[in-house]
Amino acid sequence: QVQLVESGGGLVQAGGSLRLSCAASGRTFSSHRMGWFRQVPGKEREFVALINRDSGTYYADSVKGRFIISRDNAANTVYLQMNSLKPEDTALYYCAATPRSSTIPYSTSTRAYEYWGQGTQVTVSS
Repeated sequence: QVQLVESGGGLVQAGGSLRLSCAASGRTFSSHRMGWFRQVPGKEREFVALINRDSGTYYADSVKGRFIISRDNAANTVYLQMNSLKPEDTALYYCAATPRSSTIPYSTSTRAYEYWGQGTQVTVSS
């Protein structure tokens, strides 16, 4: 069992930056693929970024070049550095984890993850 707690959300002006953190419980954090997703009311939860056990990363096209995902296995934490924020980045951001291996396309689906945090709100004003 893995428990995830997100933090770092808030209100920021367009063009600004935020860093989200996701603290994980358990001693097997380093063996999990970690992902960030986001959701706005009335829409499906969408993939943002993932980081593998070997720290390989993959991003949604909408955030590529602006967001950076990283992990600190010693601290059981995954981060999402968000730069050049846009109003369309406004959403509730969720951290997710899975011990399973799967293809990259499948890993951009919410079905690929067993564990989820409660979310942290990011609001970008124009």
